[in-house]
Amino acid sequence: MPDDKLILTEAFVSRSDAVKNRALLLETAQRLFTQQGVNDVTMSAIAEAAGVGKGTLYRHFENKLELTLALLDEDQRLLQMRTLEYLRQSDDDRESLKWFVNEVLGFVDRNSQLLCVNAKTTGSLEVQAHWWWRQTIYGLLNKISPENNNTFVADALYVLLDVHNIYFLRTTRGYGVEDIRQNLLNMINRLV
Repeated sequence: MPDDKLILTEAFVSRSDAVKNRALLLETAQRLFTQQGVNDVTMSAIAEAAGVGKGTLYRHFENKLELTLALLDEDQRLLQMRTLEYLRQSDDDRESLKWFVNEVLGFVDRNSQLLCVNAKTTGSLEVQAHWWWRQTIYGLLNKISPENNNTFVADALYVLLDVHNIYFLRTTRGYGVEDIRQNLLNMINRLV
């Protein structure tokens, strides 16, 4: 009997350490990505900065893409929770749509480097985790004016929020994030 207890305790400690290591690796990667840029940070640098061996890093994340997806997933979950809470409390669908588009723009701006890493393997518009943006936009448009062709308008707004479009607007066209935000909100006012 005492041996069984020891095995369970060791397994629990192991899992607890694994959870702490994963959190440490995510925190370290986020910090390094912010400071140096995603492309300039190696997996080895992340392990070294976190004070863990490369084996520990690779047990949690097979490659940089997997690591970036984990970082995006956490921020995406927070955005979803904020959105659900906001929509529960809001009774103005037009303002809710503008609020949501603004929140998604913030997500894209804050995570642009991570989104670009992911978009190299799959188009960012095709990522299932982002598809709910389009569905939320579509649902709000239908509540505002169900007689409109909301499928097309939802698709158009969704495409405008794509990381590549935002990057183009910022670097090629010279718009700041606030300019993009204001123009998107003005466009919503005219469309719906």
